[in-house]
Amino acid sequence: MLTNLKDPKKNENKIVSANNETAQNYDMIVFCHLRWQFVYQRPQHIISRMSDNMKVLLIEEPISYDSKEENTANLTVVNDNLHVLQPKVKDIESIAKILPDYIKNSNPSIGWFYSASFTPLLDFFEFETVVYDCMDELSLFKGAPEYLIHQEKYLMANADIVFTGGKSLYESKKQSHSNVYCFPSSVDEKHFAQALNGIEIPQDIANIDTPIVGYFGVIDERIDLKLIEETAKKLPKVFFVMIGPLAKIDESDLPREENIYYLGMKSYNELPNYLKAFDIAMMPFAINDATKYISPTKTLEYMAAGKPIISTKIHDVERDYSNCVSLVENADKFTDAITSLFDKRATSSLQAKYHEILKNTSWDATAEKMQSIIKEFTK
Repeated sequence: MLTNLKDPKKNENKIVSANNETAQNYDMIVFCHLRWQFVYQRPQHIISRMSDNMKVLLIEEPISYDSKEENTANLTVVNDNLHVLQPKVKDIESIAKILPDYIKNSNPSIGWFYSASFTPLLDFFEFETVVYDCMDELSLFKGAPEYLIHQEKYLMANADIVFTGGKSLYESKKQSHSNVYCFPSSVDEKHFAQALNGIEIPQDIANIDTPIVGYFGVIDERIDLKLIEETAKKLPKVFFVMIGPLAKIDESDLPREENIYYLGMKSYNELPNYLKAFDIAMMPFAINDATKYISPTKTLEYMAAGKPIISTKIHDVERDYSNCVSLVENADKFTDAITSLFDKRATSSLQAKYHEILKNTSWDATAEKMQSIIKEFTK
């Protein structure tokens, strides 16, 4: 039974576990707006490493369901220490109804939030430490509800530790919390460095003429589709490849030039094979509210694959990587940058610069440092 009291300061909203074999004790509960089986990114990298040392349940936002399935969930066992729960309930608040079916203890050591939209569940636990790993300014994303701003204020007030996914986010969040740490997106260098070796190029991209200017990642309102279209028109003998799922935009929004290809979503394991086929890697982000604070993970992944990179002027990219990433602001500049990078002499110094950057970062080091901060806080 769950009691939903209105006063968030009281600790009486506890989980009382059902007599259910599915319910388990967990050391950490993670609340994540991104699907575990979606694009493999920051939450997957960090939480999978955290699960090496503790038992973790990651709770996603509700998924669609038939009426007869309401108030149930899908539970996926990623490994012995990491489980993913997909609730079949009408809204996030209703997840509380099924918590006792899956969680025995109301006092896990850590509550880890990737989105403030889960704050209605905060009062059902007695976490020793609440961590907010702010990887994006979600309130600025397309379709974000206005109340998300108020939910984040509540989460910030209740969080013991705040991590941020980039320097711009850090500068923003440190204004409203006293214990904020900057952890920009990192990289599994060994994984993406496979593109430097003799791995196979997948057939769907091998069939595309070269040279290829490629992108992988979510294709949503953060991508400057007009920039891609205009540049493709200016360079009809260059082939632009977009790899990744669509989100919050329609197929009809995509430019359809003969030299633009959409290959759909690929698994994380496949990405080095596709990167191998890129002559140039691109980050054609729109400059808008949704990209104001981003620190693209793919910057370092492209570097690990040894690819020349062209990006629009995303603040964190411009600030940290302007010495090795070509920065553009319109189709004319994008065209010039592509033409310049096809001159191999222009890329000869990139690898040394990439090496200096990559040697100072890894997801292993990020997860280890985060755990160290949490351990120090709980002493």
